[in-house]
Amino acid sequence: MRRFQTIVFAISRLAAAISALALVLMVGHILYEIILRYFFATSTFVLDEFVGYGVAACTFMALGYSLEHGNLIRVNLLLARLDGVGRRVVEAGCAALTLGLTSIFIWFFWIRVARNVARGTTSSSIAAVPMWIPEGFVLLGLCVFWLQVFAYFLRQVFDTPPPVEAETANEI
Repeated sequence: MRRFQTIVFAISRLAAAISALALVLMVGHILYEIILRYFFATSTFVLDEFVGYGVAACTFMALGYSLEHGNLIRVNLLLARLDGVGRRVVEAGCAALTLGLTSIFIWFFWIRVARNVARGTTSSSIAAVPMWIPEGFVLLGLCVFWLQVFAYFLRQVFDTPPPVEAETANEI
């Protein structure tokens, strides 16, 4: 079980690194656009499109890592009053519901990506980006998140420790 948890978290770390790279690329593109507009009175004409794709990639690729570090927003109204087995049962139930909902999202994004590949759908901008690429990053991020939630579910069921300690608000 510990090995599975470690592997899943390593996958989440890799996805978070891809998310960070997307953020750096967005900043680089924005700086490049500023230089082009200020000094050369021209543009790439795709800044808003690529930044939108980058935001989607950053958001979804970092979900698993954020969950494992305890950085996702949670409402602890009920959990604050529970401990021990009761808390683990509620946590496992929430994780199971999240797995179900995420599975539905994965299914629908899989259909969209497969349809875009089959049809050769591209964006309507000058870049004509194949739409399966940005939607594929969302799909990949959702799959990593599903794996991380599944690992979390197993930890609650079998009462095993996490591979990392969750960060607290004071440490951030």
